[in-house]
Amino acid sequence: IHLRLLLLAFFLPPKARTGEIIGGHESKPHSRPYMAYLEFVAQGVWKKCGGFLIREDFVLTALEKKAKLNAAVQPIKLPRGKDKVKPGKVCLVAGWGRVSPNGKCSNTLQEVKLKVQKHQVCEREEFLKEYYKSSIQICAGDPKENKASFKGDSGGPLVCNHVAQGIVSYGNKNGTPPRVYTKVSRFLQWIKETMKRHQLQETN
Repeated sequence: IHLRLLLLAFFLPPKARTGEIIGGHESKPHSRPYMAYLEFVAQGVWKKCGGFLIREDFVLTALEKKAKLNAAVQPIKLPRGKDKVKPGKVCLVAGWGRVSPNGKCSNTLQEVKLKVQKHQVCEREEFLKEYYKSSIQICAGDPKENKASFKGDSGGPLVCNHVAQGIVSYGNKNGTPPRVYTKVSRFLQWIKETMKRHQLQETN
């Protein structure tokens, strides 16, 4: 299998815990054909995370591998450069992480709907305010609801209107919302240049 380091830009603060689905439900089979489940060894430790297919040969996350497209495996759209996700917008996160802060990882894809918050909501959270950057990050998850992404789903997409607008990044250690998602739109040029460069290397 051809593996290549693609994206580590999750902007994780030290000791941040990433990615499980809390307060969600099991996804309908094949309803999220862009989702990728990745397992790999890093510095001798077996790890796993989520990701999403943006082209048949690119999974946007920490790893990249060629995918065979079919009815159950399809890429998701990337945002346009000027796209903005406004507060109040309801988006979706999916993954195979834990379903409770101290629970086990799920063996089926889980998903949850999250409401995008104003930047100030993350900026005033004790654990988030030191690291949150509104220019490159999205704040999502209603603090009044027990719905969030957390441990095990880092790298998965925040999907708004069938477009991957964010990447699961980090949040409070106890798994409570709101949580932080990297803005895909801010890295579009880098993503496209990387894919183009890879394509040229493949044809040479």
